[in-house]
Amino acid sequence: MSRKTFMAASLAVFCGTGALRSDEGMWLYNDPPREQVRAKYGFEMTDAWLEHLQKSSVRFNSGGSGSFVSEDGLVLSNHHVGADALQKVSSAQKNYLRDGFYARSQAEEIACVDLELNVLQSIANVTERVNAAVTAGLSPDDAVKARRRVMAAIEKESLDATGLRSDVVTLYQGGAYHLYRFKKYTDVRLVFAPEQQVAFFGGDPDNFEYPRFDLDICLFRAYEDGKPVKVPHSLKWSKAGAAEGELTFVSGHPGRTERMLTVAELEYLRDRQYPIALAYLKRREVLLRSWSERSAENARRAKDELFGIQNSRKARDGGHAGLYDPALMQSKRQQEMALRTKFAANPAFAPAAAAYDQIKQAQSSIARYERIHRLLEAGQAFQSELFDIAHILVRAAGEYPKADGERLREFAEAGRASLEMSLFSDKPIHNDLEIISLADSLTYLNEQLGAEYPVVKKVMAGKSPRARAAELINGSRLRSVDERRRLYKGGTLAIDASEDPLILVAKSVDAEAREVRQLMEAQAEIKKQAHAAIASARFALEGKGQYPDATFTLRLSYGVVKGYTSLGKAIPATTSLGGIFERSAEMEGRPPFDLPERWQKKRRALHADAPFNFVSTHDIIGGNSGSPVVNRNGEFVGIIFDGNIESLALGFAYEETQARALSVHSAGILEALRSVYAAKPLVEELVTGQRK
Repeated sequence: MSRKTFMAASLAVFCGTGALRSDEGMWLYNDPPREQVRAKYGFEMTDAWLEHLQKSSVRFNSGGSGSFVSEDGLVLSNHHVGADALQKVSSAQKNYLRDGFYARSQAEEIACVDLELNVLQSIANVTERVNAAVTAGLSPDDAVKARRRVMAAIEKESLDATGLRSDVVTLYQGGAYHLYRFKKYTDVRLVFAPEQQVAFFGGDPDNFEYPRFDLDICLFRAYEDGKPVKVPHSLKWSKAGAAEGELTFVSGHPGRTERMLTVAELEYLRDRQYPIALAYLKRREVLLRSWSERSAENARRAKDELFGIQNSRKARDGGHAGLYDPALMQSKRQQEMALRTKFAANPAFAPAAAAYDQIKQAQSSIARYERIHRLLEAGQAFQSELFDIAHILVRAAGEYPKADGERLREFAEAGRASLEMSLFSDKPIHNDLEIISLADSLTYLNEQLGAEYPVVKKVMAGKSPRARAAELINGSRLRSVDERRRLYKGGTLAIDASEDPLILVAKSVDAEAREVRQLMEAQAEIKKQAHAAIASARFALEGKGQYPDATFTLRLSYGVVKGYTSLGKAIPATTSLGGIFERSAEMEGRPPFDLPERWQKKRRALHADAPFNFVSTHDIIGGNSGSPVVNRNGEFVGIIFDGNIESLALGFAYEETQARALSVHSAGILEALRSVYAAKPLVEELVTGQRK
């Protein structure tokens, strides 16, 4: 990406709605880009069209997006979004993540472990009520508590009134608060998954690259009362799929963007947060790769986590490179200076003018607390599923006796059912993987704070990291769901009486972790109020036709299927199924370019010219994986599974010239299901929208 291109792209982000002439934006469903789409493409997004797409869209709480593709509760997402569920129902004897799975009848569908799906039903603006609770003159600590109380009250009232999962979502870094209500599905069953080798063909070398040849799909079914759910909204399947130049839409749950951060915040990301995060990811990657190479079973157990770490590492590398681009940072400085000049010229905008210095000062304070917070509260010192369980049990005992609004946010009553579902999951936990992970993170704790630091000495108890990790994991009873339930139900008395070594460690660091969390939250509150002042001033100057940064809530993007030019070479918009065999041959069939035996045998049965993957100009980010791509008629034409390497800086600025979203084509999905997997009933359900 050229400096000139990046400069232009970045400037568009903050220069008001009139500058958003490209296919930019992760738009709210209660504030869709009607005028932009009408002006550029002549298409009218009706309320009915938007409601249908909204209620056909699905959020995977394990991370990612999906959609209903039949009225009988069939849900389509990516293989890599479903990988967590696949890993949890797999074993050494039945490796569904590696080998794939197909339920030829309803009776064969496999119940997933602790998978929750959410479907957005409604959005309500509760900004005034939230802000009214944070009165002038409150200290940052008291403001945090006041905001927490009112948000918990809004969520609980909504849950009691509707029975729907209810989350108050912070938008514009504190400029607005919306109440999202979700229909929740917790009985979810696996229907189909291809082999991981074809779902992630090309592996890490081809990740975030294009052309691509991936069947990155996974199908589930939502149930209620033991029966497949009948959903009122599901996407009709397009056999033809997406065509080059066609207007299409993406409905999904982008996880996080940082386009509205101040320069001080971006510099912090560039100089401190990203380097630390990347070093830690690379450390974890080396550990898990080395352990995986010791045996096939080790590799199976670590595969999903290792994939996630490699994916995150490559994505952050790309984002970090964007922050090192002088043109991007210079454009951000120019945008900020332009706004500050406007604010300073109008006394009514004095709070906004002062906000930038407040954010910079708060960011400096955050830098002082960041390390201990990252280690103790964020858990980098304790990489262990069992420790996470111990931490939740200790915190739950301390939080649930409090009034709802006085608890930490994750223990609010409205989210209790989801927390309990995760806490009492019978997902597989492997002691050997737990020990090597915890041993490495305890080593990291020593490296970061020093062996003589009081909390380190307390945690290590005079032992080496490996010996201490083995003692903690082997001595814990928390693998037993019954034991977790006993401790959870028993509350403070049970926790205080427990001699489980992981419970004891979690208790020993809890006070210090809470203290640093309180310090961090107070600074975050200062930033939140400052960002709210900036947002208010911007709304007054530019109107409210702007999209907020992504928050892993449902958003709508629009764009066209379109190729691009990279290093002087024209990259076509679409690849074909036959290309996967050509790519494999080009790389001499070496892993990760080898093909499953089933695909090799069915090569002649496939229509080689069927479209497989395609690129488009949609504005997406991590979390959009699994999002449906639909045409003007609301028909399913593809599924997002990745972005190209040029898209990795989209977290900070949109770019349309080279950055592209990657999707699996609807026609290619049908052809693979029909010709490779002989999944005729599944093809018929997708095409007709009904299970036979």
